[in-house]
Amino acid sequence: MSVATAKKTTISQRKYVPIYQSNPLTDYDPVIRERVAQMENYIMKHCLWQFNSRGWDRRKQNAGILGKTTQLLCGETVDTSTPQEKCYWVDAVCLDRAYRASFPWVSTLSTDEIKETMKALHARLDWLTIDGSLNLELTVQNY
Repeated sequence: MSVATAKKTTISQRKYVPIYQSNPLTDYDPVIRERVAQMENYIMKHCLWQFNSRGWDRRKQNAGILGKTTQLLCGETVDTSTPQEKCYWVDAVCLDRAYRASFPWVSTLSTDEIKETMKALHARLDWLTIDGSLNLELTVQNY
């Protein structure tokens, strides 16, 4: 590896700290892994928001949309006080409706089970779209 390549790699990775080093679903029970797989599959096939061009944007967007989806699924009040919060809310409403229509088991879960499943889904999406991604452009600090 040349000095220029080494320096470029060091600079691009300096401010990027991955949260997950491996698949976060490894320690979850098979039921949650199956539920997350179904929800993840829906997002991968139907949601364009997962393709933001920067890792930090993806992480922020995943947290915003999945956080609000969790609140909707649990019947909680959702903050829409800023334009960004409203944007996340719109995607969350679409995801909430799709999950309720596509996965009847969602309506059988308790609030705690919904939160646990959505937390696992969030971790899995962060792993797939950011930390486990082979797309090095996601980590460039000036991008």
